[in-house]
Amino acid sequence: MIPVSRFAGQKVALFGLGGSGLATALALISGGADVLAFDDNPASIEKAGAAGIATGDLRSADWTRIAALVLSPGVPLTHPRPHWSVDLARVHQVPVIGDIELFTLERQALAPSAPFVAITGTNGKSTTTALIAHCLTVAGKDTQLGGNIGVAVLTLDPPTPERHYVVECSSYQIDLAPSIAPTVGILLNLSPDHLDRHGSMGNYAAIKARLVANAETAVIGIDTEPCRHIAEGLASDGKPVTRISQSAVLERGVGFDGRSLVRRMPGSDEARFDLSAIGSLRGRHNAQNAAAAVAALTCLGIGDEAIGEGLRSFPGLVHRMEEVGRVGRVLFVNDSKATNADAAAPALAAFQRIYWIAGGLPKEGGIASLTPYFPRIAKAYLIGEAAPAFAATLGERIPYEISGTLSVAVEHAAADARAAGEDAVVLLSPACASFDQFRNFEVRGDAFRTAVASLPGVEGIRGDTR
Repeated sequence: MIPVSRFAGQKVALFGLGGSGLATALALISGGADVLAFDDNPASIEKAGAAGIATGDLRSADWTRIAALVLSPGVPLTHPRPHWSVDLARVHQVPVIGDIELFTLERQALAPSAPFVAITGTNGKSTTTALIAHCLTVAGKDTQLGGNIGVAVLTLDPPTPERHYVVECSSYQIDLAPSIAPTVGILLNLSPDHLDRHGSMGNYAAIKARLVANAETAVIGIDTEPCRHIAEGLASDGKPVTRISQSAVLERGVGFDGRSLVRRMPGSDEARFDLSAIGSLRGRHNAQNAAAAVAALTCLGIGDEAIGEGLRSFPGLVHRMEEVGRVGRVLFVNDSKATNADAAAPALAAFQRIYWIAGGLPKEGGIASLTPYFPRIAKAYLIGEAAPAFAATLGERIPYEISGTLSVAVEHAAADARAAGEDAVVLLSPACASFDQFRNFEVRGDAFRTAVASLPGVEGIRGDTR
């Protein structure tokens, strides 16, 4: 835990008592703050009380004594309208901040030279965050991984000059972190997302840009127009910018030639990092993630040998194009995190001969946008509520069966792929939510892994067998 001493002896209001909210409250208390916490969910309040956190309705609090409101990132700050706790804070001119801001303040106070890599973007944040942390660990660095990736940032070890922090930041978290100033700030890409929370694409892009604006070095993907604009603006202001691309080799920066990353950065020799045999970094979208990692690691002084070894040994993220087993020439890939068509597209683009398991609770638009990838699909195995609609979209173009359940789909897809006698992939990339048959996409992915593990002759890929 990182005790937050910035508010020692002061009253702090906190709203939102989920996992990160509880961790934040305990970090504030450990640092000497007087915390009054609240949540709209009575069960969360009860859990906080059991952890020794003082709770009470903030509407009846004396806001003249409150130094800050610490808000859970899931609680509306601006749109569609501010939460009532935010309104109260603003009426009393109380700053509204989040846990990333508290981490930033503690790092500034305790070890401002501690290397801090912050990662944001519409897509690819978690993979890039995990990849950078993995490479730093391979290089022998004391590495702390947290943030939006699922580890509350204030549960990490306290800052020291040699301790490296790799933190994934959502737009919600950045909006609550006005002082964020990482050593390396990474902005991967931008496309319309969370506009209900930010009001417009312009607002969304401006919030994302804050993460790189005060970074010692900004690493920015230039494959989307909003990011190119941000990179140009920072460069024109004289700020260090390293550009990355998944679609071109760059004169200055880190680009991709379809097989290898090519690094051309001032102060470093030109280098190439071959991604073609790294299954966990398959696809151009992962080339962008790896390019960001190479740029950041170079800025942190990590040697090329350690970077290369980190890339080659990266296991990937669970449920995101996760290679879980092989039977003969058939590879089994768990992409359960693909809960809509756009999320399924990178996996379909990454393989040539696919036995595709798809379906679940359908999202608006179905799978019509995936039509360009249909020639790669040898056969589809449809499950859940979406099966009839997906079958109608596939029509006579792609062979399919309505398998109904995931276990049946795995069994039939494995048998068909093996019988074909060629290199192939059985891919779970559902393009649907899981809630018709599973509690969440993690449970669905675990069920896929279990079904694959029960197949005769299966060989494991990952070191773990979760």
